[in-house]
Amino acid sequence: MVPRFRRPRSPVHTARRAAAALLAAVALVLALRPAPRTAAAEEPADVPVTVAATHLPPGAVLTAADLSLARFPSGLVPAGVAAEPAALIGRVLAGGLRAGEPVTDVRLVGAGLTALLPDGQVAAPVRLADLAVAALVRAGDRVDVLATPPDAATADVVADAALVLATPGGEEPAGGLLLLAVDGATAARLAATSTTATLTLSLPPP
Repeated sequence: MVPRFRRPRSPVHTARRAAAALLAAVALVLALRPAPRTAAAEEPADVPVTVAATHLPPGAVLTAADLSLARFPSGLVPAGVAAEPAALIGRVLAGGLRAGEPVTDVRLVGAGLTALLPDGQVAAPVRLADLAVAALVRAGDRVDVLATPPDAATADVVADAALVLATPGGEEPAGGLLLLAVDGATAARLAATSTTATLTLSLPPP
């Protein structure tokens, strides 16, 4: 029996088979690789946030002209903000705001301001006789409240190291109003002395 000899494959045929195998391997890798994330999935969506349109003093009653809408990345939006300026019109600022600053609930006179009070603390309003003294104080300060009865030579400390929650008096003639975080007994003492004594402040060291 005469042996059969296989014809040697041409280099072109070998190259084609190698290329086909390579393409098949590339296709398999691409099929198994996770789909690339889209730009929308990688970038956090912006959300609307109500901000101050201009510098606003404490005690300001918010109007449409005081507010504007900005867009913030969702991961940078502070808690307690409003998505629409209309929801804040008529509210009173507890402290000053700079232009572009988000308006949060703790910056407004209302429930949001007292929501963060620790147990046993209440918000007590105090009106000072000297408006210039009240103008020195900002939300977050610690103050001692002193009461001077009529014809008294000295003043008594009726609240010590009280936290200033807000200064809603602002620049209006009815200014001098502060909102302090104190315990219930101190709040009662402040209310009683405010009817018979002149109230002022001192600022203790930090």
